[in-house]
Amino acid sequence: MERLVEPVDDVSGTWVARPVVLQRGRGAVENVPQRFATEQRDAADDGWHQEPAEALERLHTTVTREFAKTILTRNDSPDIPFDVSLNPYRGCEHGCVYCYARPTHSFLGLSPGLDFESRLIAKVNAPQLLRRELGKASYVPLPIAIGVNTDAYQPIERELRITREVIEILADCRHPFALITKSSLIERDLDLLADLGRTGLVRVAVSITTLDHELSRKLEPRAASPTRRLRTVRTLADAGIPVSVSVSPMIPFVNDHEMESILEASAKAGATNAHFIVLRLPWELNAVFQSWLQAHFPDRAARVMNRIRDMRGGRDYDSQFGKRMRGEGIWSELYQQRFARVARRLALNRDRRPLDVTQFRAPAAPVAASPQLDLFCPG
Repeated sequence: MERLVEPVDDVSGTWVARPVVLQRGRGAVENVPQRFATEQRDAADDGWHQEPAEALERLHTTVTREFAKTILTRNDSPDIPFDVSLNPYRGCEHGCVYCYARPTHSFLGLSPGLDFESRLIAKVNAPQLLRRELGKASYVPLPIAIGVNTDAYQPIERELRITREVIEILADCRHPFALITKSSLIERDLDLLADLGRTGLVRVAVSITTLDHELSRKLEPRAASPTRRLRTVRTLADAGIPVSVSVSPMIPFVNDHEMESILEASAKAGATNAHFIVLRLPWELNAVFQSWLQAHFPDRAARVMNRIRDMRGGRDYDSQFGKRMRGEGIWSELYQQRFARVARRLALNRDRRPLDVTQFRAPAAPVAASPQLDLFCPG
């Protein structure tokens, strides 16, 4: 389907209309230039030739297998509620157009646009690296947040099962961890998660951005539907796993009117905790989101961006700790008041017990092969 997108001309500051082809099942409109590129190119119709939309080849997902050097990331940001994280994948096929992790693809020399959701990296040695880390004599257990950058249960996990292997190791070591996802695939691992949930070793956050299926297909085209995610909340809660819901991000004039209804539906499904953040537009994500906004909601694009700037001190984004998640000003305060009022009414966020680190036991050391075996198994 062909639409007009109006990117900002960096020289004149004006909007320049040009046609783009919306890829079915993809969130980003195009491959925006990554910030480390030495040159940038833009296609333009000079009147001599125009490629018909039908001639463009459909974008397919590719997966590159990576042998990572490390697997645990330490965090000291004062506005993030975890100290250690683990991400089995780079890039995410869910294609959420608002994903703050998109700019990380620039470090790979790839675009945070369509490349982020179609050119994926799988850390196939993640389980081995984790076991080695947990086995160090100096290791001190802290809850590990899994999938906080890109979804650990995105579609390629069905085949690769890296997340499953990671959880098996954590379960064997009685190591506490938290998961955040918008995929129903997490239900596959209930055999592991149920016991861990009942013993204070795991909690799960399910991200629900909207209850509108049509909007969800535009915002997060390859994620589970809102109805399916609510069913996942119910399944996890019934299994005794503490479930939180992330009503994020709140996007002015797009989904912010749904805050109360999402929280109500989530509490009804069994969620006991909830949180939200407002839309963040770091680095290239700003261009990705604004292109998407012009393609899908051209009638309100200016209003959306003006409201975002009202919450960001007149800028598209403010990266200051304490402000980047919530924004500032009257509209930010209104979001916080709305959330607090409905969370109080629904009795959410009353259970804030920390995960239990006292049950941790280091993994058994691998049995070293005896040199005497060489007498019987030469070569």
